[in-house]
Amino acid sequence: MPFYEPGQRHDTRIWGRAPLGIGLDFARQVHQIGGHLSEVRLSEVLAGLSYALDLTEGQRPGHAVRSCLIGMRVADVIGLTGDQRSALFYALLIKDLGCSTNAARFAALFGADDHHLKADVKLTNWPLALESFRYVARNAAPGQFFLRRVWRMLAVLMRGPSGAREIVRTRCERGAEIARMLGCADETAQAIRCIDEHWDGRGQPYHLAGEQISLLGRIVGLAQTVEVFFSAYGIRAAYDMAAARRGRWFDPQLVDALESIRTDTAFWQGVAEGDSLDSVSSLEPADRIVRADEDDLDRVAEAFARVIDAKSAWTYQHSNGVAQMAVELGTRLGMSQPELRELRRAALLHDLGKLGVSSLILDKAGKLTDNEFAVMRRHPEHTARILSRVGCFRHLAFVASSHHERLDGQGYHQRLGSGHLSLSTRVLCTADICDALRTSRPYRPGLSSNRVLDIMGREVGTGIDPDCYDALQTVLGGLPEDQTSTPAVQVVPDLQTDYHQAA
Repeated sequence: MPFYEPGQRHDTRIWGRAPLGIGLDFARQVHQIGGHLSEVRLSEVLAGLSYALDLTEGQRPGHAVRSCLIGMRVADVIGLTGDQRSALFYALLIKDLGCSTNAARFAALFGADDHHLKADVKLTNWPLALESFRYVARNAAPGQFFLRRVWRMLAVLMRGPSGAREIVRTRCERGAEIARMLGCADETAQAIRCIDEHWDGRGQPYHLAGEQISLLGRIVGLAQTVEVFFSAYGIRAAYDMAAARRGRWFDPQLVDALESIRTDTAFWQGVAEGDSLDSVSSLEPADRIVRADEDDLDRVAEAFARVIDAKSAWTYQHSNGVAQMAVELGTRLGMSQPELRELRRAALLHDLGKLGVSSLILDKAGKLTDNEFAVMRRHPEHTARILSRVGCFRHLAFVASSHHERLDGQGYHQRLGSGHLSLSTRVLCTADICDALRTSRPYRPGLSSNRVLDIMGREVGTGIDPDCYDALQTVLGGLPEDQTSTPAVQVVPDLQTDYHQAA
């Protein structure tokens, strides 16, 4: 028996024989066996989700966790207070909250994959003019004809320092804003705001110098850069880099503190293996552990939805739009309040994996190539892997990552059929398609509600659940006219062509 068949309305307790398709309420109950929500630590949630930020930055998985190990060890050496350690701990884990904000701008400026650009800039001594020129030369329009590359190089160089400053400022300010949204200490937000400032005043975006830069920001800046070099080239290269930039990028006293742990082989072995969340949980000050309640978890999902949607101007508010529609549909289909809350979180986080998709693909105005579409099809798998690292969100992973599945088994990423798709999954699929069609994309304006229903109606029974579609008709029919349409001058003829390109 499948989990949910058309005609069996409002019943999510049909578990049948397909374990992957369990509904959210049942999954939540299973998840809570042996523990209580009051035992959830906010740091464990954020540490797990930091892997999504690593994805955006083009870093090896666990970059933020390893940076946290390094930064907290420096904090031990210099003797930070408990409050400072707590604020630093969170700053290190979520330092890249603003990283998606400048991804599209970065990619468009260089005509290159934003992940590669971000990874390479972390290894570049960019305040030096020659190093900056080399960075531009090797990253401008890679793979293009010579003249096109030269033109792109000139376009980047003509932007000058002001262009770089704006890209960094956007990232730092947005990251600090989201940290405050999460309820983090002001010291945490300030550290995130100035992690790209340098001791000599040649950093970005505000050219702060010396002790104008917050102490925690100085530690985060050192820790993240050391981690990047350590992961790329090993401990010797990391220390050589820190020594060469002592008094330039980094506070000399912090570099000296780092030097004092150079021979601690056990510590550095732990950093090398530090992609486990267990390795970082013990670093949070025991007397300042923050517990996460249901409202806190809602805020985390909302905050990361902002990170996700900032990746592309074309998906601004997409996650929130999908969440709102999913709750509307779920309500009409009789889902309980606990189920609706979990469904909303799954909807807010369903596109976490898109943080690993190049902005050149997300913002492409033309049809995706086979290779580009293959990359796009992997984003639900990334979503599943990231959410599976977060204990209190693990039960959301299946539903959140199944938003491109179809009743006929021709969707992705697992090609599941109707027997494996719970009501929660079917609702999320429907809400995602609807929002993708109603909002503008690089290759077409948003479609009117009537056009959306026409396109989706052709897929009822094969791609889209009939009961979800009926509920969608009711919801869209009740919206005021100014919320239902953006005039479309070009109508894509079918769902396969349009939606699979869009989302």
